[in-house]
Amino acid sequence: MGSTSERVEGVAEQIGGKIKKGIGKLIGNQQMEAEGAATELKGKAKEEAAKAAERAKGKVQEVAGKIQGAVGRAMGDDAAEAEGKAREIEGSAHQKVNH
Repeated sequence: MGSTSERVEGVAEQIGGKIKKGIGKLIGNQQMEAEGAATELKGKAKEEAAKAAERAKGKVQEVAGKIQGAVGRAMGDDAAEAEGKAREIEGSAHQKVNH
């Protein structure tokens, strides 16, 4: 399963957990409330793990772009340098989006 689908699944679990927790509280069922809270936390953990994986991918892309840009610059290849810079910026943006 990809990071995006893991993230969506985590958010869905959080919502389901909040609903179950709220219903449990409303009807005075402490077990249901606790189960809902646990599901909510599990969903949050899943979402955060997916975000961390995406940040790591972005960092790899950023570093690879820096290397590609430096090699392009050293070789006098403007296209490779520009492509590396674009890749670096894209990786950096990917990290920021998943914060």
